[in-house]
Amino acid sequence: MNAARRELDALLLAVQFLTRWPVRVSGVFSEGRLSAMVRYYPLVGALIGAFAGGVFWLAHLVFPMSLAVVLSTAASLIATGALHEDGFADVCDGLGGTDREKTLAIMRDSRLGTYGVAGLGLMLATKILALVALPSDIVPWLLVAAHAASRSSSVLAIATSHYVRAVGVATPVAETLRLGGLLFALATGMAAVCGLGVAYAQAIIPVGLIGLAAGHLAIRGMYERRLGGYTGDCLGGVQQMSELGMYLGVVGALASL
Repeated sequence: MNAARRELDALLLAVQFLTRWPVRVSGVFSEGRLSAMVRYYPLVGALIGAFAGGVFWLAHLVFPMSLAVVLSTAASLIATGALHEDGFADVCDGLGGTDREKTLAIMRDSRLGTYGVAGLGLMLATKILALVALPSDIVPWLLVAAHAASRSSSVLAIATSHYVRAVGVATPVAETLRLGGLLFALATGMAAVCGLGVAYAQAIIPVGLIGLAAGHLAIRGMYERRLGGYTGDCLGGVQQMSELGMYLGVVGALASL
């Protein structure tokens, strides 16, 4: 298999893993291929953001801003199967535990508890309200940038922490992520953010990144104090908080102009 085919398969595997879109990946699954796909998370995030942005643009041709944002949010949930939202909700539930082992047990439980329901509801409501507060012409560009950059944030969490479970889907990723993959993921996310700045206003780039970083650090501070590392659910939580942080940063930046 040539290098171009391997990279295409890694990208398709990332699409298959992060979305419900029907893609087929050739060859035999391996841990090496699972690790290789991680560098494409931000690119897949940009595709998800573009899909959500397209739904917003089409909906806003007919419906009010608020309804268009809700439909766009629903589109992203359908596209991803609420993968990261589920992880965020599990982290909220887990942090209601009293110690590390209890937290890990709660997060492994597929049932959703009170903390998870409350946290997820507040997360989605805040995202929607933040987007509704923005000018409509920035929303599609922001969706692309935030979905890409927030997945770069998750890759950064993988590279700068360690996986705390003995076994799990994220184990080979945690053990074999290379510097080149991290740099590619960060560059992809940054390119999407710069695209937002070019399309709308360069002044919002640093504030958006500050918001993203604040979201990243806030949730990492909570789960790492309890667990000493991360789980797959924690990566979903990082993505969600980073995405929300970027929305809030841009809202704050535009409100101050």
